[in-house]
Amino acid sequence: MNNTIELEDSYCAQNYKPLPVVLVKGEGVYVWDDQGNKYLDMMSAYSAVSHGHCHPQLIKILIKQANELNIVSRAFYTDKLAPLLEKACQLTGQDKALPMNTGAEAVETALKAARKWGYQVKDIKPEQAEIIACENNFHGRTIAIVGMSSEQQYKRGFGPFPAGFKRVEFGNPEALKNAITPNTAAFLVEPIQGEGGIIVPAAGYLAECARICRDNNVLLICDEIQTGLGRTGKLLASDYDQVKPDGLILGKALGGGLLPVSMFLARKDVMDVFTPGDHGSTFGGNPLASAVALEALNIIERDNLADRAFELGEYFMQALRAINSDLIIDVRGKGLLIGMEINPAKTTARSICEKLMTKGVLSKETHETIVRFAPPLVITKEQIDDAIDAIKDVM
Repeated sequence: MNNTIELEDSYCAQNYKPLPVVLVKGEGVYVWDDQGNKYLDMMSAYSAVSHGHCHPQLIKILIKQANELNIVSRAFYTDKLAPLLEKACQLTGQDKALPMNTGAEAVETALKAARKWGYQVKDIKPEQAEIIACENNFHGRTIAIVGMSSEQQYKRGFGPFPAGFKRVEFGNPEALKNAITPNTAAFLVEPIQGEGGIIVPAAGYLAECARICRDNNVLLICDEIQTGLGRTGKLLASDYDQVKPDGLILGKALGGGLLPVSMFLARKDVMDVFTPGDHGSTFGGNPLASAVALEALNIIERDNLADRAFELGEYFMQALRAINSDLIIDVRGKGLLIGMEINPAKTTARSICEKLMTKGVLSKETHETIVRFAPPLVITKEQIDDAIDAIKDVM
């Protein structure tokens, strides 16, 4: 066994099962292992590396800010946070934002905001607020969030879980309508379920959910941690249905592949429920993260990464669908968030990923039957062709 792998297995909790490769370097869409082998990265750290590895401009900003001011906490103002929040709100059409670090932290922030809004603005009786999520959702790994999950492995051994959550069928607006009560504060939904298997709902689903929420004075909160910031071919996946949610959760690509940066954005009456001391984060909104995140947003806008993802995603999916193999059941996705469903009677998605690794392509299975393809948005057609050649060989 590789010494590095053996060392990590000895000292690290076994909460992941990595492919047997030790990565030491990254540039653009490529990574290299400790043996000098080169790979196409088809994972992008679950969309966190949308800009590509070690983007020169982001590295430049990181180094510049690291030499000036790094961490001072939100106990003081800094010159970097306000421009980031202004840019994020202007791009997304939201009124205000609250910065955090990880996606799960931003989801927890959204849950707290929704509940307090329910009590203060909607006048839900104390301790009675409900939040509706979807079957097959993935919003993170905290106790409250896994309590919303329908995946038993995420929950087994971690209970008891907080009350106040219920689930409805994803892609079914009528199920949402039937689940709403006077105590419902919010509907939390991924426009496309990523970890759930790249599940794309029918066109118009989110728009109908928005109408139902509006008619019932319920907040529509879109978790776009993975689907946002150009990944699906538009700035936000909710843009496909021309929906501006009442609350929006961003993360992953917001950190430019360098730092954990996330935020909850919402309309003014939702965000104004927070008062000093209600919520916080030692590292959230720090100047180093803020400087990098602002440049990450500027690059997404300047380089039209959403348009690239749309065009190249269509090209990639067409090429995958043209592969003649009885191992492939389905190819689905939006932009450069693509899932290839494998016939479980023939093989496993893990096996496909292991074989792709030997061909110089790194990917990851989800739910045992889906191979995920989500490369950096800076990928080229020629590099996609290289990936397709490798996939054909493996099939």
